[in-house]
Amino acid sequence: MSREQRLAETFVELADTLVDDFDVIDFLDVLAGRCVELLDVAAAGIVLADQGGSLRPVAASDERARLLELFEVQNDEGPCRDCYRLGTAVVSEDLDGARERWPQFTPSAIAAGFRAANALPLRLRSQVIGSLNLFHADPGSLDIAGLRVAQALADAATIGILQQRSIRRGEVATGQLQAALTSRIVIEQAKGVLAERLKISTDDAFSVLRAAARSRNQLLSDLACDVANGSADAAQLLRHAPGEGSGR
Repeated sequence: MSREQRLAETFVELADTLVDDFDVIDFLDVLAGRCVELLDVAAAGIVLADQGGSLRPVAASDERARLLELFEVQNDEGPCRDCYRLGTAVVSEDLDGARERWPQFTPSAIAAGFRAANALPLRLRSQVIGSLNLFHADPGSLDIAGLRVAQALADAATIGILQQRSIRRGEVATGQLQAALTSRIVIEQAKGVLAERLKISTDDAFSVLRAAARSRNQLLSDLACDVANGSADAAQLLRHAPGEGSGR
C-alpha cells in the first residue's frame, strides 16, 4: 500500500471514530500509532493542556515515548512545552546540540534512544490545546511533505477534540479535556494491573485492554476502571481480546 493510500485510510479511520460519544483516549492513541507508520519516526506522543493550562501526556505510540513525555511535562521543559506556549512548530534536528536549551529533557531523550524531535501544535486558529510530538532515532527532521502530513494529523486531533466540546455545549469548555486527562490516569493504572497479572509488558497490556474494549463495544476508560477496581478478570480479557500487534 502506498503512503498516499495509507494516509487516506488513516483519515477514514479517524473520521469513523468521530461519533457523538467517541473515546478521546482511544482516538488519540490510534493517531499516535498512525504517525509512526506514516511518517517513519521512532515514536510519537500527544500532550493536552488541562484546565489550569498545564500540559499532561494523554497518548503515546510506546512506553518510551510515554515516559519521556511525562518527564518533559513534569520538568516543564522540552519541545512540546515550547510548541504549546509558542503555538508554532518546534524542530530540533540534533538533540545533542540542544543541551543548553533543554538541559534536563535532552539527556533523557537521548538515553531513551531519540536523537531528534519535532513538535507540532494542536491548534485551531488562535486556540492551542496541546501538541503532537514526533521523535526520531537519528539526527534529522521531516521533509516538507512529512511536516504537512504531521500537521494535518495534528489538525485532525484538534478538530476531533473540539467537536466533542461543541457536542457537550452545556459543560464547561475544558471539561472534555479534563475528562480525557483523568481517564488516562485510570488507563495507566489498568495497564499496570494487567501487566502484573498477565506477566506481560505495559505496551502489550495496553493492546489487550484496547482490543478487549473494542470487542465488547465498551469505552476504553470504562473497561480500564473495571480492571483497576478488580471487577474485570485479566485472564478473561486476554482470552477474548483479538490480536492487535504491538501496543501503546
